[in-house]
Amino acid sequence: MATVVLLGTLDTKGEEYDFLRRRVRKEGVDALLVDTGVLGVPLAEPDISRKEVAEAAGADAQELAKSRDRGAAVEAMARGAAEIVKELHAQGRLDAVLALGGSGGTAIATHAMRELPVGVPKLMVSTMASGDTRPYVGAVDVTLMYSVVDIAGLNPISERILGNAAAAAAGMAKVERPQAEGEKPLVGATMFGVTTPSVTEARKRLEELGYEVLVFHATGTGGQAMEALIRSGFITASLDVTTTELADELVGGVLSAGRERLEAAGEMGIPQVVSLGALDMVNFGPFETVPPQFRDRVLYKHNPTVTLMRTTPQECAELGRVIAEKLNQAQGPLTLFVPLKGVSLIATKGQVFHDPAADEALFGALRDHLDPDVDLQELDLDVNDPEFARTMADRLDALYRSWSSARREVRA
Repeated sequence: MATVVLLGTLDTKGEEYDFLRRRVRKEGVDALLVDTGVLGVPLAEPDISRKEVAEAAGADAQELAKSRDRGAAVEAMARGAAEIVKELHAQGRLDAVLALGGSGGTAIATHAMRELPVGVPKLMVSTMASGDTRPYVGAVDVTLMYSVVDIAGLNPISERILGNAAAAAAGMAKVERPQAEGEKPLVGATMFGVTTPSVTEARKRLEELGYEVLVFHATGTGGQAMEALIRSGFITASLDVTTTELADELVGGVLSAGRERLEAAGEMGIPQVVSLGALDMVNFGPFETVPPQFRDRVLYKHNPTVTLMRTTPQECAELGRVIAEKLNQAQGPLTLFVPLKGVSLIATKGQVFHDPAADEALFGALRDHLDPDVDLQELDLDVNDPEFARTMADRLDALYRSWSSARREVRA
């Protein structure tokens, strides 16, 4: 029987979770209730206690309660809940996750949900679902349902909404997963407006070679989404042409994908081709939103809502070092392609971000910090040259075929 795992702060939402559990079971699906509350007495009987959740995070539930520090309790129980759901999923005891709550309950439950692979159904009924949801969803497939009324007891409105949520989670838990047999190898590729010609040409070539290509817009969540799919095992090769999100992370732009960007493919050991697309720029919103300390920099109004700032030689040198350190840790086949004549459409000769000193700082730092066994290909082309794009695609194909053949031999 399929199982829906319910993650709930039972010290405040026990009545609601009892109702939810009954409704899930009415749909012909088992329900496993996990208590993530700390400060009050549980108002429903859990299947996995708060003590077990806290211990999974290396904490003590009684000590958390004694401290009366709600922030610390939420953080600890979020970590513990993540460990619990990962273990349940590994044991085959989790087919979907369902939770309800306000800000605290939503933070705990969605933190745990984001640790599960993409494709595992995740549904959060929340009072926070109508505002800025990025902190809760991140780059994975968390589904948010607005609670409409506060989650404070049962009433005709909340019962209808929670009943819908239970039916949705039960339905997703029961649905038969599509079979992956015969599918083409799936490649993840990163693209920005200023690298679109390159990725379009590379995608076309890879499709000719028998691959299916998923293109991600490198806007922070795009890079995070691709890496989440890599870690979930869906993407089996990476064409990371556009690593621009690293510039926003370093300098403080608005499109950072976080410190772990450019690490998933290396950690998973899948074939990857990497380039330096759009590392000439940091992204901000409308011109008036550019921080004062950057107003004297080289700025370009890409459109009324996007302002680009040219990276300096110092920033480019640091980006080269950061990228080299990440690639040096890769566990799988890898080639880094350097476009010596420009890393974006507006960084080539005669364009607004053309800056040979900044480019050379980037390229030089890579040469200095890359391990000798990392395959480095420097081409006297710009990133959007069709030859550059096709060369990257052909190299990824060669890496994938060799890697795939070696894996088949190991299995045999």
